[in-house]
Amino acid sequence: MSKDLLQVKNVKKYYVSKKGFLSGPPKTVKAVDGVSFTLKEGEIFGIVGESGCGKSTLGRCILRLTELTSGEIWFDGVDIARLSREEMRQKRQEMQVIFQDPGASLNPRMTIGELIREPLDIFMDRLTEGEKTARVEELMQMVGIDISYTSRFPHEFSGGQRQRIGIARALAAKPRLLICDEPVSALDVSVRAQVLNLMAELKQQFGLTYIFISHDLSVVHHICGRVAVMYLGRIVELAEKDILYRSPCHPYTKALLSAIPQPDPERKRERVILQGDVPNPAAPPPGCHFHLRCPYASERCRQEIPELRETEKGHWTACHLTEGVKE
Repeated sequence: MSKDLLQVKNVKKYYVSKKGFLSGPPKTVKAVDGVSFTLKEGEIFGIVGESGCGKSTLGRCILRLTELTSGEIWFDGVDIARLSREEMRQKRQEMQVIFQDPGASLNPRMTIGELIREPLDIFMDRLTEGEKTARVEELMQMVGIDISYTSRFPHEFSGGQRQRIGIARALAAKPRLLICDEPVSALDVSVRAQVLNLMAELKQQFGLTYIFISHDLSVVHHICGRVAVMYLGRIVELAEKDILYRSPCHPYTKALLSAIPQPDPERKRERVILQGDVPNPAAPPPGCHFHLRCPYASERCRQEIPELRETEKGHWTACHLTEGVKE
């Protein structure tokens, strides 16, 4: 059995708007509202949900690129939420990120050789200049970029090539955990498969652990082992991908899965159409945040927040009507 590498415990991140003459009293946006999960070493853990559900904010909180409002984040037995800025800076050698837009995440004034080398200068200054150069070339070959391109700049590469450079940069310091924030959403469909296959190969080669953040459930099903579904800052369902995709319990998960295009035109799937829009996160509804759009909502749903509970082994759902809506 793999050991627990990451434990996220009741993490919250609230943003308070500034009070202005015309804006009225300050409002609190609960971007992440009490999220908990455990990640095992070597696992690929997916986090899915609509835009604005808090999944990217959660990823930034785990890296402490965004400071938590409250909660605990234990990485390999250390509560990194309590580390000083310098201690966290050193810890980031083991925790790296792949951003959504490779064009925006790469400094346009640096060559790709300099970009990949930068983490080595920060975390591995004990290496000689020759060793750093060799490491940069090794990483470029590893992700499929010709080493003769070392002196080129990011704008000279395609989107898929830039994302490969971003992956090489993230791997430079030999991390244990990679947080992948929509890493293929900005790429063409044909390029997505190449990048996903590369990430899967690197995971096997180096024993990496991934948190894979995406709104594309097809991509998540392809690469992830377990999947958490988020809605307005909370996890509403969590399970192994095969269980989640075969027998979802939460009405929101069912609606998301029903929207996945079917490659087989003969195969019919009931389309679940959600009513209304996602509520304003600065003024969420009481009780279950989803009850305004849920066809099964009861009076209890409107008043009481459902807890994330285990409905069957390894399958967690936050829904008062779990038994009533379970397929």
